[in-house]
Amino acid sequence: MTGSRDRSAAPVRLGRIGGDGIGPEVVDAAAQVVDAVCGERIEWVEAEMGWRTFERGGRALPEATVEILEGCVGALFGAVSSPSHAVDGYQSPIVELRRRLGLYANVRPLCSGAVDAVVVRENTEGLYAGRERWEREGEVAIAERVISRRATDRIVRFACELALSRAARRGKGARLTVVHKANVLRLSDGLFRETSLDVVAGFPEIEVEEQLVDSMVYRLILEPERYDVIVAPNLYGDILSDAGAALVGGLGVVGSANCGERFCLAEPVHGSAPDIAGRGIANPIAAVAAASLLLERVGMRDAAARIRNVLTEHRSAGPRTPDRGGRATTEQALADLLARV
Repeated sequence: MTGSRDRSAAPVRLGRIGGDGIGPEVVDAAAQVVDAVCGERIEWVEAEMGWRTFERGGRALPEATVEILEGCVGALFGAVSSPSHAVDGYQSPIVELRRRLGLYANVRPLCSGAVDAVVVRENTEGLYAGRERWEREGEVAIAERVISRRATDRIVRFACELALSRAARRGKGARLTVVHKANVLRLSDGLFRETSLDVVAGFPEIEVEEQLVDSMVYRLILEPERYDVIVAPNLYGDILSDAGAALVGGLGVVGSANCGERFCLAEPVHGSAPDIAGRGIANPIAAVAAASLLLERVGMRDAAARIRNVLTEHRSAGPRTPDRGGRATTEQALADLLARV
């Protein structure tokens, strides 16, 4: 969905899910910025999911939450705290929600100074497909990595279309980097590479290159300014986007969007940060950045651009929370953001 909405149109219905740790704090801050920009054009609907939800009711993703979100065009999510050990009945709610709502593309922009890139990560398969089993219990564990032609075709087309839209907006040529490890994983990454090149052949206006994932991490750190749109299987995209976050100010400033054909779930990249939850020092920037991605995806481009401008000003001259080397509280950072709207 694209284009700006008329102020007289019906409110855009969005889910609001705090989740765990600092999630509720940063989602509340981001929602206030959105409301300041959009006014009554947004209708928020509360929902819940996460580890705390699982502890209360035995389901990390309640069916009621899925039903609520099916009545929305998108949602803003805070964070989830997942245990590092197996817990009977628990599975990651964000992974399940991506599957239930068909959120096949994870979009993570990396923007600061000369760096203006975006990692597009396949969201439904790879190692995160969750196919694990014991070969010998307690001794040998097997994880199956799933790469399909259908999912690869879909994610690479999404990345190509994003590259073209970015090129049109910036007045520059479109570039796409396809990341794989086909020299070692000849079947799975071989299929990803082959399918990717088949797809990009239909987009002759895009300059295309390939990178092996290990050398890609190295080059992204040394030459981040040379990249535009980067497309990768699930695990590679996760690692690359986190590494890239270090180049643009850290995880506390990077947002992401999980996109499907009719729904977008936006979230900050930083996770639940339980060590600072409730202390009032969480950085709201990443959640606000995620909110801007959400607004753009649901057709409110003008509002999204306004929030991006507010974030640019705030990062340059506003108070800094501890993760950015300052002493500001979440409340002080939010006040500065709101003052710039």
